Amino acid sequence: MSTTTKYSSRMREPAVKKILYWCDNCNVPLIGRTCECGCESREIPLLQPYDLRPALAADMAILRSLLARQFGDVPLPRVVLLNKTGGTDRADLVIAHGDRFGWFTFDPVTREFSLDIAPEALPYLLPHVERGILDLEAGTDMSTHKGRIGGKRFSLKAPMPDGTVIVSYRGRFGTGVVRDGQVRVKEVIEIDPRTCPDPDWDVVIRKNRYHLKNLERNAVRTIKKHMKARPRVNVSFSGGKDSTAILHLARKAGVEEAFFIDTGIELPETVEFVASQGIEIVRGRGDFFQTAGKIGPPGKDDRWCCKFLKLDPLKDYLDGIGPCVTIQGNRWYESWSRADLDETLQNPVNPLQLNVSPIRNWRALEVFLYIWWRKAPINPLYERGLERIGCYLCPAALESEYEVVREMHPELIERWDRFLQRWAEEAGLPAAYHQWGLWRWRVLPPKMRELCRDQGIPLNDDFTLRAIRG
Repeated sequence: MSTTTKYSSRMREPAVKKILYWCDNCNVPLIGRTCECGCESREIPLLQPYDLRPALAADMAILRSLLARQFGDVPLPRVVLLNKTGGTDRADLVIAHGDRFGWFTFDPVTREFSLDIAPEALPYLLPHVERGILDLEAGTDMSTHKGRIGGKRFSLKAPMPDGTVIVSYRGRFGTGVVRDGQVRVKEVIEIDPRTCPDPDWDVVIRKNRYHLKNLERNAVRTIKKHMKARPRVNVSFSGGKDSTAILHLARKAGVEEAFFIDTGIELPETVEFVASQGIEIVRGRGDFFQTAGKIGPPGKDDRWCCKFLKLDPLKDYLDGIGPCVTIQGNRWYESWSRADLDETLQNPVNPLQLNVSPIRNWRALEVFLYIWWRKAPINPLYERGLERIGCYLCPAALESEYEVVREMHPELIERWDRFLQRWAEEAGLPAAYHQWGLWRWRVLPPKMRELCRDQGIPLNDDFTLRAIRG
């Protein structure tokens, strides 16, 4: 079975969620077909899992830095979207001006970000590029060249760093990939430079106001439909964007109670944000590091920490309050495990709790637009570079996010690094276990197996890391 077929069979995919609408007249993304200006939109196909979000302050700073390093002082529009895709770590399709702009990735081995420019970005880039254009006739050996340029490799006359470059050939332009002293040219075509309006996110919100009102109306209606199914109703709050949107919607529907499970390994900013919202904080009794010292780090495929630090305290809390309806911010597109989430679900662990998911069909884009539209407070960690909010050493986090936390709270990450290094040394595991984030799996998934193979890291037959001593 192909990867696409496997994903399609497991993930509920309403047609509207596979695409992004774009108004070329206003140069803004839309969450519905029509723009406030009255113009029909253009459809942009998205990549699986079809979730996309705004590029926020830290994202924009990195993108600008990468563009400046490659091409000089090249402007980036104020409205940029990131479509999450698959990779060894962070991998986003960058969408700007309603076109594919490039691929934004983080390498867990080199610990560096990269931006590979898409050909569709050239009409916007070329008028501003100061450097980074490879003239194929001057800079490569084309002595044996015949016919088409696209798809061919040419040896470089002078060394160049590996990565994506803009190539030129007799007045035409394209992109190429430099690797091992050669450049592989994708295609060269005539480029017509373009200029577009440069709206900000306030304009995007205004152009999407009609659609946002519909989203709000439907979500509030869902909450009101179920909120009296149990004697009490509350909101499960995590400190992240989804539960922030849910909290605002639930309060609009008349729900007052909300609770937050403090696992003891939350980031300080999250706990402060939760407290500022007047939410009850439920603290468990578990000690993460004590337990991890006995059984080892948790993994994406062995998340003992969730039961120990979150589900057990939640059960104690629910036992104390009795039967309840809990409004939660789970979404189809945040993980494969939630892709078939229904509107309501009776908690199998706590049968007296009925979970309601009013925004299960929202993407991250809708969530951020709604929060900004309603001017609801949001966790400041998003603007600082975190894609998801949770425990600071969660195995579901990206290595790129660990680097963000390392800058903010080096004392927290250094403690975790020391633990992982000691655990790896005692088990005889290679340094890649803790240096590249391989500790996050018991059994490595295909993308990480490929990384290990490319880097010469031995694996056992069951795709676990092979001990190199002991």
